[in-house]
Amino acid sequence: MIEIGLSPAALATMGSVFGLLIGSFLNVVILRFPLQLNAEWRRDSRDFLGLEPEPTVPLTLSRPNSRCPSCKVSIRPRHNIPLISYIFLRGRCNACAEPISPRYPFVELLSALLATFFVYHFGLSAVTVYGLILSYTLVVLTGIDLQEKLLPDQITLPLLWIGLFANLSGTFVPLTDAVVGAIAGYLSLWIVFWIFKLLTGKEGMGYGDFKLLAALGAWLGWQMLPMVILLSTAVGAAVSIAGIIFAGRSRDTTIAFGPFMAVAGWIAFVWGDNILSAYLALFSL
Repeated sequence: MIEIGLSPAALATMGSVFGLLIGSFLNVVILRFPLQLNAEWRRDSRDFLGLEPEPTVPLTLSRPNSRCPSCKVSIRPRHNIPLISYIFLRGRCNACAEPISPRYPFVELLSALLATFFVYHFGLSAVTVYGLILSYTLVVLTGIDLQEKLLPDQITLPLLWIGLFANLSGTFVPLTDAVVGAIAGYLSLWIVFWIFKLLTGKEGMGYGDFKLLAALGAWLGWQMLPMVILLSTAVGAAVSIAGIIFAGRSRDTTIAFGPFMAVAGWIAFVWGDNILSAYLALFSL
């Protein structure tokens, strides 16, 4: 841990400001990265078919400048301050007064809380750095999966490798447990996928779910996988049943499973050992 002579409260305050800034960037990734992938797929498809490229404006995470999705007017810097601008503008575009999605301030606030949590509890340490990398990646994957029902390989696979790298020195779990966790995480859902498909003829989940659980196994070790699967399945089933009962959704309506795994994985990352200890203490009586 790096000692810089600041109190935990001061570090937490600095962390919250840092988190707000990162949250603004995460919103950009959640919105633009799927668009980039779609443009890349279309370009590759047209190239494969021998068609002329479509005339498009290049889209990156930094260009073009942020603009209102309704009126397409560029957002001025003073109207793009994380969280503060949303409050000041009362949740509406300054140009056309159309409502701004509450997702933007939510992600910014969540990112600030995550940074505050890790900095306050672990200081400026490797655990904080790795914890924020995992947390922010899970936020991005959750946002994209909710929006597109997609868990991109370009995000899940690096997350897996970073988890293995973090555990080279046993930062969270021994490397052997991390490797077995990655393998078990992928194969467990892969087996469930094929059993379900053979029995019903339908695909119950996507391959991105396998890779996300493999990544969580690389970070948490194989011992935490049952907890992640149990928590995510229980919450996912509860949400599905609630949607059928209260929102009138069809039983065949698909829901993104990645967000449930992401939340369960984060809980296991932070409190997994405490949950397991409490569980074992309860049933050892």
